Amino acid sequence: MTDISTAQPIDAASAPTSGQRIRAGTQVYMYISLIIVAAIVVVPLISTALGGFKTLGELRGNPFGLPTEWQWSNYTDIIVSKRYWLQMSNSLIIALLTVFLTLTFGAMAAFCFAHIRFFGADYLVNYFLIGLMFPAATAILPLYIRIRDLGLIDTYWGVVLPQVAFGMGMSIMLFRNYFRNLPSELFDAAFVDGCGYMRFFWHITLPLSRPIIATVGIISFVGSWNSYIVPLIMLNSESRYPWPLGIMIYRGEFSTEWQLVLAFITLTILPTIIAFFLAQKHIIAGLTAGAVKS
Repeated sequence: MTDISTAQPIDAASAPTSGQRIRAGTQVYMYISLIIVAAIVVVPLISTALGGFKTLGELRGNPFGLPTEWQWSNYTDIIVSKRYWLQMSNSLIIALLTVFLTLTFGAMAAFCFAHIRFFGADYLVNYFLIGLMFPAATAILPLYIRIRDLGLIDTYWGVVLPQVAFGMGMSIMLFRNYFRNLPSELFDAAFVDGCGYMRFFWHITLPLSRPIIATVGIISFVGSWNSYIVPLIMLNSESRYPWPLGIMIYRGEFSTEWQLVLAFITLTILPTIIAFFLAQKHIIAGLTAGAVKS
């Protein structure tokens, strides 16, 4: 007997449409792009951490591979060093002061720009946003003169105040967008009940703004923690050096102990990585809530 197979009709509904194929191709492209970006970020971190486990000779001959013999002493020597913990404490003091002042003044200014209408408000916002175009290095000479006139050279405040000033534009922009997207009914109901601006700010706005507070706080903390040029110019005493200046200790006149430099960098970037992962959910919520008009 001969079996005659009957062709089954193709369900048109199950066939992918051109729009679905385009979306699938877009998703594949997006995933590939994200993998490439992640590799660009992660590979240098892994190479830095592995380089801290090598000897100087092996690091020069094999900068990217695994160590043939793991030199744990590179890390332990730094961890038990009092100089390392002094620099970490200096960095922490400067970063926490910068975060506190940036959050305080940035949130207050952004609240005024978001809810209080007055002449020139938009011009003031644009004035602060112009500061995003210029890093601190472009104004280091007038900054140094002003800090010197205030008597703050070689003090923590001589580093904190410029960092707060140059971080104010970003903080005001993020806070203002977030505050303006909060439900306007809250604002109207609070004022009907006799709530003033300050009470509304402290008791209603701030408790609802934890995501954006975490976002601005992490951005400010990381920026201060990694700052190099401002501490280099404003600080003279080695006892007040933050960790970016501590790298200079391992640089000699004729040679540099690169394996110790890489171990030092690995240990000092861990706090920022930990802080990011702990606040990752709030950072994403803060940025997305401030970007979409409700």
